[in-house]
Amino acid sequence: MKTFIRVAEVWLPDAGHTVLTYGAGVSGPEGQGFCASSQAMRFKPGEGLPGLAWQQGRPMLLKQLHGLPFLRAEAAWAARLSSAIALPVFVRGALTAVLVLFCGDDDEQAGAIEVWRNDPRITTDMTLVEGVYSHGADALEAVSQDTYLPRGTGLPGLAWQQGRTVFMEDLASAPRFLRGESARDAGIERGLALPWPAHTQAEYVVALLSSSRTPVAQRVEGWTTGDAPQTLQRTFGFDETEGPLGDASLTLGPAQGLVGDAYLSGVPQLKAQAEGSLVAVPVVSEGEVSEVVLLTL
Repeated sequence: MKTFIRVAEVWLPDAGHTVLTYGAGVSGPEGQGFCASSQAMRFKPGEGLPGLAWQQGRPMLLKQLHGLPFLRAEAAWAARLSSAIALPVFVRGALTAVLVLFCGDDDEQAGAIEVWRNDPRITTDMTLVEGVYSHGADALEAVSQDTYLPRGTGLPGLAWQQGRTVFMEDLASAPRFLRGESARDAGIERGLALPWPAHTQAEYVVALLSSSRTPVAQRVEGWTTGDAPQTLQRTFGFDETEGPLGDASLTLGPAQGLVGDAYLSGVPQLKAQAEGSLVAVPVVSEGEVSEVVLLTL
């Protein structure tokens, strides 16, 4: 199954926090050359997409991967990558990593990447900062640009209010998703919204919208602190083959796995495997990791 996210990379600050170095990358066959081209690169604050996200201290979206600030345009074109979002992770005020997610470009793909923001100096609502939309999603893009979301309203507003990741399996039938008709017309069904703290006065939410043919990921899971000490429990889960996933828990310890590693370190964890690459994304609230979103690409 071809997923909406095609490549994931993690960039790590050096000991002196002067430059970002390549930490890890996962991709399908088409993206392996792109990941290889990234390994020798370094980014200072403001350089390239990872460095720009670091400098700005907020999610940065590139609609097209050609020209500045993106420096790997030729390799991206060869891998059929068209857009990317860079997510800087700050734990207790310090940058731990920049996660970059790349999406493809073909006629089969239906989806969108959106960055929503509430700037209290301007409005009490959340509005669209920028977004990239697939072919046939012009109406969704237009209505999104004119949408104002109070706290708790719509998918981004709900993630903003709750301070945690929200997943919607069927956007068209979800009463909390206000753009269901436009999404259905564009073939978009799934929605994943992650609150993303920034080094600014504004609050951000990143929304990933996709179809069942090209879902955000083959499998999406949310993990947060469990009732028992040193445990994490799954708060939501959906597999494109199995459907909704049941309850599960894991114990933090020497062999906690990717989810536990991401939770304890605040650094996104990647793992390539034959049945689908894993991306464990730490989500921060009030300076500490509060949950981990696990994606199987």
